[in-house]
Amino acid sequence: MNPQNDAGKNQEDEIEIHPGMEPLSTEELESFLARARAQGRTLTSEEQYALFGPPPEEAEPEPQYTDVVEMAAADLDEEDIAALQKNFFPEIGDADLVGPRLVQGIIFDFDYTLAQLTRPLDALLEEGARNAEAYMRSTGMTFEDDFWEKIVEARLFSEEKSAEENEEHIADDAMSFLLQFFGYPASKMDPQVLHQAVDLLYAPEMMAWQAAPGAIKMLQSLHGAGYKIAILANYNCDRIFQRMIDYAGFRPYLDICICSASVEYRKPDEKFFNLALERWDFLPYEVVVVGDSLIHDVKGGIDLGALTIQSLQPTSAQVEHDNTLVVGDVIPDAQIEKLDQIPAIIQQWSIA
Repeated sequence: MNPQNDAGKNQEDEIEIHPGMEPLSTEELESFLARARAQGRTLTSEEQYALFGPPPEEAEPEPQYTDVVEMAAADLDEEDIAALQKNFFPEIGDADLVGPRLVQGIIFDFDYTLAQLTRPLDALLEEGARNAEAYMRSTGMTFEDDFWEKIVEARLFSEEKSAEENEEHIADDAMSFLLQFFGYPASKMDPQVLHQAVDLLYAPEMMAWQAAPGAIKMLQSLHGAGYKIAILANYNCDRIFQRMIDYAGFRPYLDICICSASVEYRKPDEKFFNLALERWDFLPYEVVVVGDSLIHDVKGGIDLGALTIQSLQPTSAQVEHDNTLVVGDVIPDAQIEKLDQIPAIIQQWSIA
């Protein structure tokens, strides 16, 4: 045997196949497999990888899903909940196991909802205007006879414009504009005199608004149950409005109390209602809007996305007229004839 040939043969047998090398031709592959069979050995993993490529990845098994039958909610009364708490959750103590309520806050209107006038409005306007005129004359200002009538007209016109434009015209501004036409522009007016004249104009009305029957007890009930309570009202003099809230006895139960004069936009503008929602960090469906006006209160609440309650108690002639215009189109979620009906409705909505 030729040693040189044997050396070449051994060298050929010892050729090592590595991943990444040039692929073998058909003849080379057959020769390599024949030598492997002659040697009685199997291919190593590296040789198989070099010859045939990496093995296919095993497919992940398909997840097996089984249908789960939804369990019916347990019908537990207060006694059952108390037993569960005692036997299985003693660490909770007296904590309430019931989930969060669906209703968290209530937004009330003020006039003809929580409060009613004890005297006719026309008489109150005349008395206040006469007092304002007499006071301004006492400071040296001169006017034509019965100037109080002009004061009443200016106030009513200002309120009409506010309703039309849905933007509050402030009481002090309305009085200032009136006086300007009669020779007393702002540059010649003492601001304190103007301020006092407006206070006198509104004073009789301020003291005539009193809590409606059942209002205090109803607010006490809701406040005691942990609901947030707000009063949002369209009114053109904030300092008078805040005094009316105090005189009516509502302040201890309120978390928010705002009138349109302090922000210059009015119900049903969504921005007005959002003042309460942002303060509370509540969503609209967690709030109930209560009022006598279908346009200002109920429609405003519906547009906001809140639940609504219309009060059917006696209201102003203007609201009665406006309500008839939309009675078939604006539908409240509930109507009440007495304020003491509200807590039961709120409670029912809170757990529905």
